[in-house]
Amino acid sequence: MGKFSGILFCTDLDGTILNSQSKVSEQNKKAIEYFQKEGGAFTFITGRMPYVSGNIYDMIRPNAPFGCINGAGIFDMKKNDYLWYCPLPPEVLNVVQYVYDNMPDIGIQVNCAHHIYFLHDNASTQAFRSLTGSPFLTKDLGDIDEPICKIVFNTLDTERLTEVRKEVESLSHAKLFDFTMGASTFFEILPKGCNKGTLLKRMAELLGFDMAKTVAVGDYENDLVMIKMAGTGYAVANACPELKSVADRITVSNEEHAIAKIIDDLDKEF
Repeated sequence: MGKFSGILFCTDLDGTILNSQSKVSEQNKKAIEYFQKEGGAFTFITGRMPYVSGNIYDMIRPNAPFGCINGAGIFDMKKNDYLWYCPLPPEVLNVVQYVYDNMPDIGIQVNCAHHIYFLHDNASTQAFRSLTGSPFLTKDLGDIDEPICKIVFNTLDTERLTEVRKEVESLSHAKLFDFTMGASTFFEILPKGCNKGTLLKRMAELLGFDMAKTVAVGDYENDLVMIKMAGTGYAVANACPELKSVADRITVSNEEHAIAKIIDDLDKEF
């Protein structure tokens, strides 16, 4: 039994544990090792799909399954399989078809349980593939026969994406889904009720942790519910104003080894 036994620590990736070079600092790595050695469970909850998370997993080396798809999946890398995931209802195809037919400038990613298909390609989707190493797979929408877990609409033009979001959220099927911004260039469709907060609760129940002893940290809109639901919710200093307004605590930025700072703070409290 260590001083962190019974604590589940979940971090967001981009803008939180990852620095501007998309790396985990040595300070953060050493702090995570100490946290785990003292009995704590450390993992991450990301918008990424499991099959493009391997390099991140190897950098962080979590000692618990990780959350993925912005709240729609829990993946066990040791078993190389989902412990749970939630697909979108078939009506999502109508929304995707609408964007495909009417917004050719918008990148479209169809995120299935085991593949990502790119229906429209643009500079934003190309940047995504460069960052994640995701292969350039294409398929006609009607030929996709896998469970669809998440839809991502991309553009580097953030004002244009705001327009797209308003239009998509006004469609007749919109009430069947949840929507979030995974980043300033990503607008995402998720299964109703699936977000990082509900996933944190599901993970705690699945792994046997008390929600009061969960710690979460993030930086963006898709982390809001997670930060609100955690026993202790942190925002990094570079977080968006909305996240800071709901966080229990604000720590240093992702460039200043935020995870190490939080673990050091927790160490002093126990």
